[in-house]
Amino acid sequence: MTILEFTGVSKSFGETQVLKDVDLKVEAGEFLVILGFSGTGKTTLINLMAGLERPTRGSVTFKGSAITEPGPERGVIFQSYSLMPWLTVNGNVALAVDTMFPNLSRADRAARVDHYVRMVGLGHAAHRRPAELSGGMRQRVNVARALAMDPEMLLLDEPLSALDALTRANLADEIERLCAADRKTCVLITNDVDEAILLADRIVPLNPDGTLGQEFRVDLPRPRDRGAMNSDAGFKKLRAAVTGYLMDAGIEARVEGTRVLPDVTPIFGKPTAVADAQAGLADQRFLEFSQLHKIYATPKGPLTVVEDFDLKIDRGEFISLIGHSGCGKSTVLTMAAGLNEISKGAITLDRKHVQGADPERAVVFQSPSLFPWLTAKENVSVGVDKVYPRASQAERQDVVEYYLERVGLGDAMDRPAAQMSNGMQQRVGIARAFALSPKLLLLDEPFGMLDSLTRWELQEVLMEVWSRTKVTAICVTHDVDEAILLADRVVMMTNGPQATIGKITKVDLPRPRTRKALLEHPDYYAYRQEVLDFLQEYEHGARPNEARAKGKTDPKAIAAE
Repeated sequence: MTILEFTGVSKSFGETQVLKDVDLKVEAGEFLVILGFSGTGKTTLINLMAGLERPTRGSVTFKGSAITEPGPERGVIFQSYSLMPWLTVNGNVALAVDTMFPNLSRADRAARVDHYVRMVGLGHAAHRRPAELSGGMRQRVNVARALAMDPEMLLLDEPLSALDALTRANLADEIERLCAADRKTCVLITNDVDEAILLADRIVPLNPDGTLGQEFRVDLPRPRDRGAMNSDAGFKKLRAAVTGYLMDAGIEARVEGTRVLPDVTPIFGKPTAVADAQAGLADQRFLEFSQLHKIYATPKGPLTVVEDFDLKIDRGEFISLIGHSGCGKSTVLTMAAGLNEISKGAITLDRKHVQGADPERAVVFQSPSLFPWLTAKENVSVGVDKVYPRASQAERQDVVEYYLERVGLGDAMDRPAAQMSNGMQQRVGIARAFALSPKLLLLDEPFGMLDSLTRWELQEVLMEVWSRTKVTAICVTHDVDEAILLADRVVMMTNGPQATIGKITKVDLPRPRTRKALLEHPDYYAYRQEVLDFLQEYEHGARPNEARAKGKTDPKAIAAE
């Protein structure tokens, strides 16, 4: 039975058309996922379902009646938490219950609140206020509040996107369980393909032009175990198909470039004769972390955050550094950048000790850190003008424009940073880092603030530009697929405090790499499982085996401890 239907729906804001000729039916009891890039109109689509927007053309109906305003039969969970900060968890849920069920007795209303607060696992936090809760806990309150209103249909507008990867996965599993238990009709907006496949009965992509794309049926049996899916043939096939469709629709052929990089030498570059003479020496152990420690003073005494981090990296190698939140990944990176003092041990780059920040070590942070009043070209020029002092102004501008074109900003070079999206700003940050011709490129979760589909796009951009420079690089990430896509080796860190290297996996996959090609490679999911198994061991702050923390990765050695 069709519970909600779009017929010929288009939606425009002024002269900008967001949705175009949308025909969509949502069946009672199904879990529908709308998947697409940022800016494709996903939120507008769900606002039309919720009655928060009206179509410019066409009709949206619920059980045959036109949707003209919000209604209690359609519960909405937004990306932002929208909680009353002065109310407790119980108080926030009670606000909805009291509004929806005014004729229930006070005891029955309180019992209903208690039931749904416990259902989302917050019974222990019922009397805390939002400021005392984590992001994941606040979103659980949102879920409890929506379910307590007993809607016929649940509309979820990217409710998990602001959460860390582990919390996001756990809450997605919780939402699936709750919806199945109450047999709710659910529509989820997301940009995460794995999340879509794990939750959906049906996936409908939204194309960049505002039209609906190819429909994908998800016939995998429920319940769907996140770990088991990695070795499921049906999951792999569907994942490749959905990913391929999205990349073809929104990513391919976006990287442009016609310029030729001028032959200019940066300030820290070597003369050709010296470089040739040292080529055989510098290639090996180009970057070394030797018994690296980071210790902070606290009121309770010294706290060792990173301990005995020991790693040797060859010139031109790309390392992914992965681990759970709080394991010291960014601490290691900032020490390599010279932005964080080394407590014990040493870092050497090209046989020189790292001391203080230097343009030979370029950093791309999670936040782009641009000058908002400067254009893209001017932001990149700030560094280029300093490291190419012997180049002419024209040559320096060629360097700037070359890298901006390579990251797909050929038509936006003169646009101020303040007028750019987060994704565009991060492109400028990547162009600026490469334009410095650094000896070492350090990336600290550079795509962490972006939706997953924009992240894919910029991963492709990063790989394309890196393939031309082969600069030695370290990327801190919490994304398993990103780690494998980028790296020659994936370095996995144990949980903090006293975090160290727990395991290193060499990724022997052909380059150049694209996400589509990797998904089709027979060894890809074996590498993915290896990293997932390690991260699963260390979930929720666990320290499963001190033998691994001492660098023993042989299963027999670990078992003997």
